[in-house]
Amino acid sequence: MPDRAPQPVDRQLPTDEARDLISLVRDIAQREIAPKAAEEEYAGHFPREVFRLLSESGLLGLPYASEYGGGDQPYEVYLQVLEELATARLTVGLGVSVHTLACHALAHYGTKEQQVEHLPAMLGGGLLGAYCLSEASSGSDAASLRTKARRDGDHWLIDGTKAWITHGGIADFYTVMARTGVEGPRGISAFLVPGDAEGLSGVTPEKKMGMTGSPTAQVHFDGVRVPDERRIGEEGQGFAIALSALESGRLGIAACAIGLAQAALDEAVAYATERLQFGRPISDFEGLRFMLADMATQIEAGRALYLAAARLRDAGRPFAKQAAMAKLHCTDTAMKVTTDAVQVLGGYGYTADFPVERYMREAKALQIVEGTNQIQRMVIARHLVGPETR
Repeated sequence: MPDRAPQPVDRQLPTDEARDLISLVRDIAQREIAPKAAEEEYAGHFPREVFRLLSESGLLGLPYASEYGGGDQPYEVYLQVLEELATARLTVGLGVSVHTLACHALAHYGTKEQQVEHLPAMLGGGLLGAYCLSEASSGSDAASLRTKARRDGDHWLIDGTKAWITHGGIADFYTVMARTGVEGPRGISAFLVPGDAEGLSGVTPEKKMGMTGSPTAQVHFDGVRVPDERRIGEEGQGFAIALSALESGRLGIAACAIGLAQAALDEAVAYATERLQFGRPISDFEGLRFMLADMATQIEAGRALYLAAARLRDAGRPFAKQAAMAKLHCTDTAMKVTTDAVQVLGGYGYTADFPVERYMREAKALQIVEGTNQIQRMVIARHLVGPETR
């Protein structure tokens, strides 16, 4: 069956610089990422060399300040870069989103001295970050985490285990939330922990249904000694820092979800226009045409939703409700669109000869990570009617 190249997404970008940036990302995605995606995902290979290239190209610190090596790009632009990367390979798009999440605490809550010392290497020095909040017994109830940090002179000793950590065991630095005080959210502090710290170790990555190229692992902290200079923010401020990071991170997941859905739609359109049945392309049949139209409409709606939330963020306005809505809608859209893409391809869609079965498996993860979609509904409802009564 002949290849039919998908048309690039027609984007509304605020500047010529942003348009040039998207062109650069598309070129990297088409040359360096997409051609190897299926083979490497099947083999469970993490493309660290791609992340080095992205760092060298200035793409790992886009929403952060240029004085520290960032790109000074608004979230509206950064998220569209993520979407382009995720269209080529979700492992890469999600990896960039998680790295950006891991940099958030220091970039927004660190002291000037901390930022000068650490951010340039984190944003443009080839390093890769991980974000450590979840634990085996504290996922949605993140404030009940049990990893502890206790003072030892001018250092902290961290003990505990984090779970479901993207880049766990391979990251160069970890933004870690640990309990330094009372139970509940007010007893948690944030730390920047080097990946090679003594006593820190990652276990064998989880065997997942999808995204096999992206390592997700538990990370153990066994008396990891961290100087107080690496505590981010005030003692007890860690949970607020974590939630602030997740508000922005949800937009990253939303953008990745739309990128994945776009890849599935592109594949479905290409197949439908080339596959002949009853003497004509199956794209001639109304039932299938309507399915493709619905898929495209859902993607455009999701893209508009995450961009609207990003523009609120860029304007310095509250965006938590809209971020939760974007994460909810876009990831549900990715699940629906990828499932429909499998249906369009019929039996071929259920085989590894075409990528849509992988897209469907990958989409499921996005409904779970960085707050399940049930949690997003709770967040949205609280904005509408207030907190739950006890």
